[in-house]
Amino acid sequence: MNSSSHTAALNAIEPAFLTDRIERYYRDRVRDSWDGGHIMRGRTPGRDALHLSSNDYLAVANHPNIVAAEIDSLLQHGNGAMMSGIFLFGDAPQLKLEAEFAAYMQAESGVLCQSGYNANVGLLQAIASERTPVYVDMFAHMSLWEGIRSAGAQGVAFHHNDMDHLARQLHRHGPGVILVDSVYSTRGDICPLRELATLAHEHGCVLVVDESHSLGTHGPQGAGLVVELGLTELVHFRTASLAKAFAGRAGFIACSARFAEYFKFEANPAIFSSTLLPHEVAGLAATLKVIREEDWRRTRLHAHARTLRTALDALGYNLNDSQSQIIGLEAGTERQTIVLRDALESRGIFGSVFCAPATPRHRALIRLSVHAALDEVALARIVAACRDLREEVGFQDWASTRRRVRDSATLRNVA
Repeated sequence: MNSSSHTAALNAIEPAFLTDRIERYYRDRVRDSWDGGHIMRGRTPGRDALHLSSNDYLAVANHPNIVAAEIDSLLQHGNGAMMSGIFLFGDAPQLKLEAEFAAYMQAESGVLCQSGYNANVGLLQAIASERTPVYVDMFAHMSLWEGIRSAGAQGVAFHHNDMDHLARQLHRHGPGVILVDSVYSTRGDICPLRELATLAHEHGCVLVVDESHSLGTHGPQGAGLVVELGLTELVHFRTASLAKAFAGRAGFIACSARFAEYFKFEANPAIFSSTLLPHEVAGLAATLKVIREEDWRRTRLHAHARTLRTALDALGYNLNDSQSQIIGLEAGTERQTIVLRDALESRGIFGSVFCAPATPRHRALIRLSVHAALDEVALARIVAACRDLREEVGFQDWASTRRRVRDSATLRNVA
């Protein structure tokens, strides 16, 4: 046979149960919800596009010091030794970086993981079991929910940021583990951590705070909200994806030294995954230095976020109490969200679509991720686009807009 000839790829014949499941996706989502298009794939950004889809909040991904550290590591070490992290000891660079992150976050110790997802799943495997009630905010990141399932634990949801409902659940089910995000990834609102920490302590619970969207952006030198609020002695575990403000590919758990050793030999993601690559470790070490030293990036980020939140609120958008660099424009259904996406992109504004399972089914949204590289001209352009498209997208008919109007009326009546 001619080696250059092309043959059609042959797939194994699917059993009916798999075919049915795949077909449901194409029928229910692609055809019925997206009208044959794709909710994640709109226009190709032009040269003048404003990108608000990246989690690189501090605009460090292309920092020359970070890039140089990664290149130097690749030239010296290549991809390093391919092995599980349980084999690391002594002065291994990854262990040194774990100690640096722990000190930065005012923790005794910590563990680097392959991702924030793995950090959360592995942590839940290591601290929960089928006998453990795990209390989880209904808007907590999916990796925390997956950790509950992986541990075989009893998941007990509580209403978003509702400490009264959590207290009732605690009285009903008893001591366990409480899971929250410090800053919620689709809404941008902040967990009431002081009240939560007191509640967890009173009920004898383990408290886990996912700081993926506050590490680097909040607190002294970016050490996070738990440090900023002085709660390190009341929060047992802090996790974070380092693919947000740290613009890398890893996760971290801040914990005790005793737990760090235990975790590495009890959590399946830690045991059965390879270590970070040397250039990833070198890049994260350089990023940590930049984030600690360049406070102006945080100052600029928060100023931009305040400006944009204030302007969009004045235009009547329901921002769901966002207090951070994450701003969600909640269109509602997936069809409505596609209309909003297209209207923004036609004006050169590119955000991120979030829909089920990342949001409740009828609360899909476009997330605008503010970052430090924006300027006043860009902010004004975003505001102008959001002002001009309101009638085009049926803004007044969004469920989120109606909720805002209803809630405002309720507040006026109370006053």
